[in-house]
Amino acid sequence: MRVLTWNLFHGRATVPAGRDLLAEFTAALVSWDWDVALLQEVPPWWPAHLAIACQAQARTALTSRNLLAPVRRRLAERHPDLMRSSGGGANAILVRGAAIEDHRRRLLRVWPERRVCHAVALAGDGPWIANLHAQVRPHARARADIAHAAAATLRWADGRLALLGGDFNVRDPAADGFERLGGDGVDHVLGHGLRAGASIELPDRGTLSDHRPVIVTVLPRELHGSY
Repeated sequence: MRVLTWNLFHGRATVPAGRDLLAEFTAALVSWDWDVALLQEVPPWWPAHLAIACQAQARTALTSRNLLAPVRRRLAERHPDLMRSSGGGANAILVRGAAIEDHRRRLLRVWPERRVCHAVALAGDGPWIANLHAQVRPHARARADIAHAAAATLRWADGRLALLGGDFNVRDPAADGFERLGGDGVDHVLGHGLRAGASIELPDRGTLSDHRPVIVTVLPRELHGSY
């Protein structure tokens, strides 16, 4: 199973474009080879479109700055570089191929920003796959978010394989019951009962986002094939 994690920077580029970049982000996600995409800082109205374009199922968890969402959306679509995170935020999980049989959310904090861990269970005793965007500063808050997200994921998994990925906002994440399978900067994938099956990949995203996308191939620890 190929797992992509990518912080979308609220749909912006490192070189301000002055316009909506949904088409460019969609084209990038469609072109890359992944089975599950864990996305953070997603404009809340994007996941449904991304899912259709990528021929995937989507599950979303709203994060911060979503009060008066219709007004925020109108302003963000017209002036994304001015609105930045004030356009509203969400985490999204996209799944290609496998069916989603369950979706859970855990609120991690409401201050200084709303942070949520959410996860899907893949059908047929597949793994639970969780998506996290941890608090930025201080690192103690990020590590607390990671610990709570990891504990929630293991509880949901209830003995099944489990994966926790996303923007951890620390470069050396650790969580009880998990081992690091790969990552770049603050973007990582951790596994429970899973191992890395290949070197990480960093697809070319041009100037989109201030984070590089990371693809990690994961396998069940006792097997040598793929899902």
